Amino acid sequence: MIGGGYVGLVSGACLAAFGAEVTVIEQDPARLARLQSGDVPIYEPGLAALLERQRIAGRLSFCGHLAEALPGREAVFIAVGTPARRGSGHADLRYVSQVVEELARCAENLPGGRELLVVMKSTVPVGTGRDVARKLAELRPDLRFTVASNPEFLREGEAINDFMQPDRVVIGLDGQRPGADRARAFLTRLYCSETSSLTPDRLAFMGLESAELTKYAANAFLALKVTFINEMADLCEASGGVIEEVARGMGLDPRIGAAFLQPGPGYGGSCFPKDTRALATTARQKGTPMQLVETTIATNEARKRRLAERILALAATLRPLSSDPDAAERPQNGEVQIAVLGLAFKAGTDDMRDAPALTILPLLLEAGARLHLYDPQAMAQARTQLGQREGLTFAASLEDALAQAELVVVLTEWPLFRALTPQTLARLMPGRLVIDCRNLWPPEEMRAAGFTYHRLGRGLD
Repeated sequence: MIGGGYVGLVSGACLAAFGAEVTVIEQDPARLARLQSGDVPIYEPGLAALLERQRIAGRLSFCGHLAEALPGREAVFIAVGTPARRGSGHADLRYVSQVVEELARCAENLPGGRELLVVMKSTVPVGTGRDVARKLAELRPDLRFTVASNPEFLREGEAINDFMQPDRVVIGLDGQRPGADRARAFLTRLYCSETSSLTPDRLAFMGLESAELTKYAANAFLALKVTFINEMADLCEASGGVIEEVARGMGLDPRIGAAFLQPGPGYGGSCFPKDTRALATTARQKGTPMQLVETTIATNEARKRRLAERILALAATLRPLSSDPDAAERPQNGEVQIAVLGLAFKAGTDDMRDAPALTILPLLLEAGARLHLYDPQAMAQARTQLGQREGLTFAASLEDALAQAELVVVLTEWPLFRALTPQTLARLMPGRLVIDCRNLWPPEEMRAAGFTYHRLGRGLD
């Protein structure tokens, strides 16, 4: 398993639990040292314990060099990052290319005429599998190999369950390759082992290009669904509807389903932003622009900015902000104190890649607000992403974040925040103004506790 990041660690640990002998290759010395010492560099519920169990069982190990781990292995999974290229939106495949070059240098032919199986776990644009096969054949014309596409569909915070009990396992193969049948048999044994609960009917075999496109299509469709319900929430606020009621009515239709129909501050994370941009870029390059996807991207970015404007408008009802042109003419009692609850793009992870907070918080700071930030898992990531800025305080606890708060902004739906009763919230903070971007609390209870409570998708409570 080449790559000790999110996908590589989860996939490696779960395949080891399925009975495979797995070595995870991680080239970053500091990260490798942490993994070898049992310290997991990412937060994912249950992952640390699973890695430790498989390591103790002798089915999982870590090393820094492919050449050291490759001898005797039947398959190589490529799970390196494919970030968006700056300015273009296309997936950056430099790390995939480096792996292919290294593989060409150190791979040996398997005995018995078997082909080395090269499995693309990374999210890559359509056509990458064939490009990898072409490049590997050019560099090592003597090497017997087959390339497969096996994209991941892991939800952060639910990744282990998603891998162990998936809706489907998508596998793309070039049916014209001599080793395609053997690769299919190998992957079936790997996923449907005696220690796995999977059955062959969960494996969706298809062509290479179809598998690559399936990953992007699924994420783009879900991103569109999130963006649609956010726009419906805005319409509900303007017209008197209640978004939870509308979403429930929609979700009862089995053709639509209830998942991803909760309004929020916009999608973020490691997949939706990157994959929608990459799909839109690929489609334009192929001469088939996807206007729905392009509009989804633009609408999601605009939502985060509009939400920042809405927060600032609420803050201005407490006290003029320093960016207000009339502020100098009004009496000042200090900066507006805002507690921000939640920084990760969603609950269950410390991932802040493309999190709405990274767009919203700088806009609040520029306007002159003072922010007190707290997230149960993402504080270290937040310090790295946001840095030290005037007006920014990283709170040591939820209570510290709320201690001076005149206004509370909820950005992430952590259970810790949902468990707060309105009475407890009223006791912990001096103010009584809340904008809840995750609709955590019952409006009638917030009113009874004396709050002016703003939710998404309904009028003022």
